Amino acid sequence: MQLTGKVALITGAGSGIGKAAAVLLAKEGAKIGALGRSDEELKAVVSDIQAAGGEAMILKADISEPEQMQQAVEQLVNQWGRLDIVFANAGINGVWASLEDLTPEEWDKTMDVNLKGTFLTVKYAVPHLKKQGGSVIVTSSVNGTRMFSNTGATAYACTKAAQVAFTKMVALELAEHQIRVNVICPGAIDTNIDQNTERRELDEIREPVEYPEGQIPLTDGKSGTSEQVAQLVLFLASDNSSHISGTEIWIDGTQSLLVG
Repeated sequence: MQLTGKVALITGAGSGIGKAAAVLLAKEGAKIGALGRSDEELKAVVSDIQAAGGEAMILKADISEPEQMQQAVEQLVNQWGRLDIVFANAGINGVWASLEDLTPEEWDKTMDVNLKGTFLTVKYAVPHLKKQGGSVIVTSSVNGTRMFSNTGATAYACTKAAQVAFTKMVALELAEHQIRVNVICPGAIDTNIDQNTERRELDEIREPVEYPEGQIPLTDGKSGTSEQVAQLVLFLASDNSSHISGTEIWIDGTQSLLVG
């Protein structure tokens, strides 16, 4: 197995892409620290991994809270003695609305979870990754990197663009320690994050544009799956990507090239 003996921290591990990555990396031999805020979801993921013969533990924390994240990383390292892989995946869509309607509190919440959360996840992992090198993977999005047509998603898109800049800055800083840092940019993926998005009166500010039916040329409109994204995470976590760092990779079936 590709990741035998490795320890991975996965945020947002209770569902969607995080869950798929936790299951796949465990299947490939990694010990999984499954981090999130829902006990029920995390217990289900850890139980599935353990039932398949893998090792996993629950780490309950809010990624935007420094003390909670520092404690979670220490808990993981105390359990298994090392940390090799960090998948900074947790995030929210937040509120999508016009600038006039979006409140400062709503802006701050999206920034705190998506951008500050990524910073804290990687920050507290770095001292442990430096001991033997490792891989960091950040989940960004097509929004804010190739796509700017989701009117009202300004706060979200800004955090996603910033995650790409963060990745490139940190990749260079950590290269001497043999720590690779890359960022993935999914398009439409079958997860529940879209269901948790609050959209307010966007029709009034959206530019009228017609796209070919489906908007995802590679699959004739069919969304990608969390399992497909997990395969990309596995590649970036493994030694198969040993010379790749500071790179963004879009996984969207060419959606962002069309919609832009």
